[in-house]
Amino acid sequence: MKTILKAIFALLMGVATVWSYKVPDIAQFQAPGFARIFLWHFPCPMLFTFLLLSASWFSIRIFQRITLKPFAFGPETNAEAKAKWDIRAVACMELSYIYALLTMATGVLFSEIQWGAWWSWDPRQTSFLIVLLIYAAYFALRFAYVDPAKKAAHSAAYGLLALLPTLFLEFKFPRLPQIEQLSLHPTDSILAGKIKGEYAQCVILILVLFAIMTVYLYNLRVRAGFAEIELEKYYGNLETNGSDPTPTGVVRPVSLSE
Repeated sequence: MKTILKAIFALLMGVATVWSYKVPDIAQFQAPGFARIFLWHFPCPMLFTFLLLSASWFSIRIFQRITLKPFAFGPETNAEAKAKWDIRAVACMELSYIYALLTMATGVLFSEIQWGAWWSWDPRQTSFLIVLLIYAAYFALRFAYVDPAKKAAHSAAYGLLALLPTLFLEFKFPRLPQIEQLSLHPTDSILAGKIKGEYAQCVILILVLFAIMTVYLYNLRVRAGFAEIELEKYYGNLETNGSDPTPTGVVRPVSLSE
């Protein structure tokens, strides 16, 4: 069944790719034929924002009081539960940063094609660059701590504090009147109805396919993180339970003939 679903997904992704080349040009762009990069650019910041909000929710759960509850491998301690919320948060942050990099990469390409420069210091470009730096610091902070509990707590706190300025830079700042006048970025192309017909339908299809792929990658990352916790728990018990996991010595005497 999973193989069939993967084949259907690959087929739909191929259809979306071909469709993105076949949609009619939009005359409002300086280079209408190359404006199709927008079809792949637009889903990236949308999923970036959704993943950030999800990571913030998981980060909040790290600071909540968690009671013991049974699960497949035995009783779950408070530290283990928080470690699992941390894995969920990190999975979202890692995927969101990938989408942030894709947003910047496709945006720079769009800038070169439409505005004639790879980097034009457009307010929208600059504000999103600041967002990239903010979340690069998040991962740097995680590498600064060895203790898992401190790593989870400090990175969760940083992620929550960084959410508000990120949302401001992503949604409010580009729409300030003085900024909107200076920016070349088509901020409200979707909301203003400028992207419609086949263009809008293709964007929606690509967004849905990206979302499905994101859920799949998120589940893989979380499952890998949970498995790592269980392995550490199992081997840690072997090392600290006071017994030697591998028996030594002779089990029974064996006589050797001369």
